[in-house]
Parts: sequence; C-alpha cells; structure tokens
Amino acid sequence: MELIITLSDQSLEIRGENRERFAISSARNGVGEAMGSEATPRGRHMVRARFGAGLPEGAVLTGRKFSGEVYSAELAKQYPERDWVLTRILWLGGLEAGRNQGGNVDSFRRFIYIHGTPDSEPMGTPASHGCIRMRNADLIRLFDLVPVGTLVTITE
Repeated sequence: MELIITLSDQSLEIRGENRERFAISSARNGVGEAMGSEATPRGRHMVRARFGAGLPEGAVLTGRKFSGEVYSAELAKQYPERDWVLTRILWLGGLEAGRNQGGNVDSFRRFIYIHGTPDSEPMGTPASHGCIRMRNADLIRLFDLVPVGTLVTITE
C-alpha cells in the first residue's frame, strides 16, 4: 500500500488492495521543505507514528495527546486562533536525505502530519500550516487502513 498526495488537485489516493481517493487541504504557503516555512514538503515519506486510535471524531489533539476536548462551534469561538489538530494523526518522516530528511528540511522534526480539521474548514484548497488536513470521517477511514511504515509520496 502507498499513499499518493497530489498537491495540484488537493487529493490523497490510497494505492494498493484498497483504492480510495480523498480531498485534502495542504499548506497555504505552497510547497517547501525548510524548517519554519509552513509549506508542505514534497517527496517520499513514510508514516512514522500514529496517534488517536479509538478517540471520538473531533477529539482535540495537542502535542499528539488527547486534550479531553471534542471540537465544537462553541470551542472554536472560545479559541479563534487555534490551529485545530483533530481526531487522528499520521506523523510523516521524510525518506530523502537533504530533501525532506535531516538538517533544516526534516519533515519529522517539522511535525508534518496528516490530521483531521473542523468540517467548516475548506477542502480542495490550500489552507494549512504545512500539514495535510482531511475531513475527520475520511481520516478515520484512512487511519484504520494505514499502518506505521506506509509509504507516502507528496507530489506537486
């Protein structure tokens, strides 16, 4: 199994025994690998870690831990500037030394995730701070299929 993320059409495709396609939202700042760029890194990656198994849809994750909160419109009003990481996290690590692994371009140290986002956030248009955002229900489906070690290719 491999995940193919195509930034030009804002999609994530599962290739393998299960073939599915999902809408995503990548970085508002476009593509880029540099630390602090808030851009989505390109190239070959792998799922290095998974967080959130068994949590409710909309669970708020802070520092990869469940905060005890579940996203709601009221919570959003209380914290309007929060970059919501919801439901599940697939943490990506780069596989290409000097491109997305090591030094100032390390996707893992940049905390590049595939994660859930509020349903009110747009899909199909770049809006994140570098991560790949998905609808929560879609992410739960993906999470249940994707083990640690799954290859992920991010292309323009």
